[in-house]
Amino acid sequence: MNLVELEFPVFVTALIANVTLVLIVFRYAPKDRSRLLFILFGLSQTIWIMVNYFAARSNPDTILSMARWTIAAAVPHPILFFLFIHSFLNKKDIISRSYSWSLVILVGIFVLLARSPFLFTHTEVKNGIITPIAGIGMALFGIYAFTFIILAFVHIVKSWHFAKGIERIQWRLIGIGLFLTFVLVLTFNFILAVVTDQTKYVNFGHIYTLPFVLFTVYAMIRHKLLNIKALLAELAVILLNLILVIQLVNTTSVGQYVTNFLVLIGTSIVGILLVRGVNREVKQRQQLEILDKQLEAANEKLKILDKARADFITIASHQLRTPPATIKWYLASILDGDYGKMDPSVHEQLRKTMMTNNSMVALIDDLLNASRIERGKLEFIFQPTNLAEITQITVDQLLPQAEMKKIELVYEKPKEAMPELTADKEKLRQVINNLVDNAIKYTPAGKVTVSISKNDKEITLKVTDTGRGVSKDQMSHVFEKYDRGNRAPKNSTGLGLGLYVAKVIIAQHKGKIWVESKGEGKGSSFIFTIPLNSKLSSSVFDLTKDQKVEKQEIVK
Repeated sequence: MNLVELEFPVFVTALIANVTLVLIVFRYAPKDRSRLLFILFGLSQTIWIMVNYFAARSNPDTILSMARWTIAAAVPHPILFFLFIHSFLNKKDIISRSYSWSLVILVGIFVLLARSPFLFTHTEVKNGIITPIAGIGMALFGIYAFTFIILAFVHIVKSWHFAKGIERIQWRLIGIGLFLTFVLVLTFNFILAVVTDQTKYVNFGHIYTLPFVLFTVYAMIRHKLLNIKALLAELAVILLNLILVIQLVNTTSVGQYVTNFLVLIGTSIVGILLVRGVNREVKQRQQLEILDKQLEAANEKLKILDKARADFITIASHQLRTPPATIKWYLASILDGDYGKMDPSVHEQLRKTMMTNNSMVALIDDLLNASRIERGKLEFIFQPTNLAEITQITVDQLLPQAEMKKIELVYEKPKEAMPELTADKEKLRQVINNLVDNAIKYTPAGKVTVSISKNDKEITLKVTDTGRGVSKDQMSHVFEKYDRGNRAPKNSTGLGLGLYVAKVIIAQHKGKIWVESKGEGKGSSFIFTIPLNSKLSSSVFDLTKDQKVEKQEIVK
């Protein structure tokens, strides 16, 4: 089979492929600007295929006119290609109305140019073939076409580079298909035909559109460019009914005819219901995808707001901490007698002021630590630490608070020397302070006992009180952020951050913290353990990535 015999089958194949693609997009693509531009682009390509085919079969008297019509049919192609690419997977309008009209005028100008003698001036016989001779208008058309095509491909490359997931694959497939199509068309229908006068490949210009069709269809089927599920359902129903119609036409007996007719009617009804069901499912899936994207966008906004809130708390807490910290050291100096002796009643009032100020400092420290934890950054400076010493210091600081409530605060010192821990001394002091402070706060009357013990693997600190206790329902929530429980006394200070911060700090020391209680009104014990031989080094822990806070043990 020679080239001449292949021309018609190739023409029909290319024509059917392009028309089918246009119809599929018309039927199944979302009704937006991108769909309209793709349809116009496909129709322009189809018209050019037909004009190019018939131009190759024109007689000597009309060959010059048909050559001009071929270029005229190709004029809308570059601009529609450019506009389609810019609107593909883009929900925003890309051109204004005035810009649209300017492009329409530009197309009109080049259509008139294509029909004028400036494009093809005359014909000459070369190698026995009548060949149109290009004029200066062909150079202008070439600049026009190349400009819009190059701009479109620049947008494809940029969009592919910044896209993610399935959109990146869609851009790649569409880009490859369009690139191959335009390279073939420009090479065989423009460069070879105009520059080198090799016109024998011009007749096959329509087949060069197939790469675009094939890659687009593959993107539809494999990578969800269109709703291929609905398309296949409709095609299956149409094919099945077509087979039944053919069978009905070829039926000879009346009984068989009636049976086939009823089967056809039933199949048509079921097919319609099936297609509607599939379309409904596809629409629901699209709505879910839209809702998922909206939820993702809302989540990103919430993250930004949450970060702004945490930043505000951090900045405000830092500013708030400086005055009470300064007051604390001045009060400590006054109470120690550095500024001389004072009246006992004044000394007592200053001691109460000192307690209130210490509570304020502890509250601000909790806020600072909570905001750092939320941001995922909590700095630890690990060093040799004597747990017994910092416990003694903390108990001494809180003793006036317990005396004010007439609560007995007892520190049962270990009978043997405690080994040093590798720990962040200040943060561990904050944990002990929170546990003892809570015990005093939640004990209306009675006793709070602090004790330390050890074994071969770890040191254990235990704070036991005879206070309100912890209910079974509250057991699982005591270490949560901003949880104060139903047992919180009225007019008490605190935000419910102390135990949450303590849980995180102990976890970063590779220890455990938990609560034991027999129920409301029966007191409670808060206990934590720290390993003796943990190898910890100073660092900033990223709690959102590398570090995980283990679920703490709760004993009922």
